[in-house]
Amino acid sequence: MDPNARRSSLLRPLSPLLSLPLSFLLSLSASTACRLYNIEKKLSPPYAEFISKVGHIITREERKIFLELPDDRKDEFIEEFWKRRDPDPDTEHNAFKDEYEERVQRAAMLFHGEGRPGWQTDRGRILILFGPPQERLTYPMEAGGNCREVWYYGSFPVIFLDEHCSGRYIMTAINLEHLQRLNIAQGHFQNTIQQEKRFFDYKVSVQRVRSEAGIFEGRVWVDVPYASIWFTFKEERLETVFELELALKDEAGRTVWDSRSAFPLTLEEEELKRQGDKIFRMDIPVVLDEDLDRLRAEKLTLHVSVKNTTEGGELKKALEFRLKS
Repeated sequence: MDPNARRSSLLRPLSPLLSLPLSFLLSLSASTACRLYNIEKKLSPPYAEFISKVGHIITREERKIFLELPDDRKDEFIEEFWKRRDPDPDTEHNAFKDEYEERVQRAAMLFHGEGRPGWQTDRGRILILFGPPQERLTYPMEAGGNCREVWYYGSFPVIFLDEHCSGRYIMTAINLEHLQRLNIAQGHFQNTIQQEKRFFDYKVSVQRVRSEAGIFEGRVWVDVPYASIWFTFKEERLETVFELELALKDEAGRTVWDSRSAFPLTLEEEELKRQGDKIFRMDIPVVLDEDLDRLRAEKLTLHVSVKNTTEGGELKKALEFRLKS
């Protein structure tokens, strides 16, 4: 068989017999989803194992097609499933398939004690999608009775928490970068992530609201890009808290105003994905009503400290400005 012809056949879409229009898939009703669930429960052991082990990379469309096929066509689907992911169809072995199955076996061996197959655990998922971590740190029985693991891929960390040290680890800290990278890994099966970890950053600005002889009113805005925010999973929602400390000082270093506040942030995973390059704004009112004549003649410095409680990092900045009459 001509190699070029074989490559062409492997790269083509699924045949009409095996494919369904996307519009139909998007219109699936709850009853259809329930029907597919029931079909999956009745699969014979070999096909049930296949759909379970490829759960991290099979698409929704492929899963539906596979479940609705008669059993005498399922083996053909499985063969085509791996061919479509073969990085080099001209070689005898499918490197993608070999690597994926090896990682599934390794996850099964390492994480079998969580009451489900190791490849279905959070640690198993990350091992399969990203490969073995370059560094794995374990923290047994921390203060509060927690156990924790941190896996590093370059400077990119993935954090797992076992709240009761029972052996069941859940991926906890996450941000938009993680979600994007997990989606990339799930779609393209990347081996490692080398991108440097981005710590959260923010911008500070001061907005004058009212400035008269005996009073100055303003607002401090602290803007944090959603893409750099770290969250904790809690009851299927993403949560974090920002702790802010602000101090306005005169030229002699004396504090003329200060503020401490906390800004909780809670949202769904899909909400976070929709934020894109938007910012989370924290708004702090400022009121000065003493010694304004002197303060207006000086250059003031606003000292800002922002702490993201999930990531644990604290970033301090200073902004110089003058009050305006």
